[in-house]
Amino acid sequence: MTAQTAAAPAPVPGATAPTGLAVSTRGLRKTYRSLRGSSVGVEGLDLDVPLGGVHGFLGPNGSGKTTTIRMLLGLVRPDSGTMRIFDQEVPRALPQVVGRVGAIVEQPKFFPSFSGRRNLELLAGAIGAEPRMVGTVLAEVGLADRARDRYRGYSLGMKQRLAIAATLLKDPDLLIFDEPTNGLDPAGIREIRETMRALGERGKTVLVSSHILAEVEQVADTVSIIGGGRLLAQGSVAEIVGRQAGGVVRVGIDAPGRAAQVLAEAGLTARVDAGVVLVDGVDDAARVTRVLAGSGLFVRELTTLRADLESVFLDLTSGERPGGFVPDDVEPAPLTGATRAVGRHGRHQGGVA
Repeated sequence: MTAQTAAAPAPVPGATAPTGLAVSTRGLRKTYRSLRGSSVGVEGLDLDVPLGGVHGFLGPNGSGKTTTIRMLLGLVRPDSGTMRIFDQEVPRALPQVVGRVGAIVEQPKFFPSFSGRRNLELLAGAIGAEPRMVGTVLAEVGLADRARDRYRGYSLGMKQRLAIAATLLKDPDLLIFDEPTNGLDPAGIREIRETMRALGERGKTVLVSSHILAEVEQVADTVSIIGGGRLLAQGSVAEIVGRQAGGVVRVGIDAPGRAAQVLAEAGLTARVDAGVVLVDGVDDAARVTRVLAGSGLFVRELTTLRADLESVFLDLTSGERPGGFVPDDVEPAPLTGATRAVGRHGRHQGGVA
């Protein structure tokens, strides 16, 4: 594979990117060619990542999350569309902004027989980071007490935290993590979640791609949901969840069948499930009690079931065709000039930038 300079992606007519964002894309598109034909990885994606806090980049496996991240970092060339990081167009201006970006896009590689500290010292020297940053980032990810232990003895969660520490050596303003909790046990997932939350609270922008919705909901301030390479929803977690019309009320009652019938006659959507009545699309739970009491039926339990990010996600992505699939015999994308610039400014082997 030979290196060549990539032309900037073709602009989208009339498309503009809002300012004041850490990351924005407009009309972003990427297709892959293979012996079996072409596959759309990303299709007209408009993505906005606000400055500061944790932004969840969500989608099923194969929905285009990793492809999008690789395009932002100059590792894959878009077919069309525009991308901006800190209001600078990339990949053209990637050399100017790459010092403000840290990323983990693959399983990072470290020397197994060296300590965590020694690995970071070597990396700091390679990328020109100040030596004092090694101790700072180890403390920031909670590895100060294990800094002298050999890397081979680290748990998966500790290894991932060391990778995050590596991205922090340049004190970046934007951190991009692609599925950072894959393969981790619950304790490791919690460690990474707490680390991301702490970074967001410090004012860093953390863009984290994931398909583990419950974890993202606990840490993210804002989210973008994609499916089939297209944007399906975007906004704060509260806004996204709040868009799901109505709620579900769980009713415990001695005569569930009769109660469901009475509620249906009153124009409510009710069903019996496992001995309780579930009433869909209820904005005012008090209405349920009034209808039942009017027929001489009295509840012993009334619970509003809160919509969560996972239920909204499943509703949005149901029926979406898979996207972002790259066949094994895909034609490899050439390295771009922007990719080489990332290497000169501190891209670490194994996907830590």
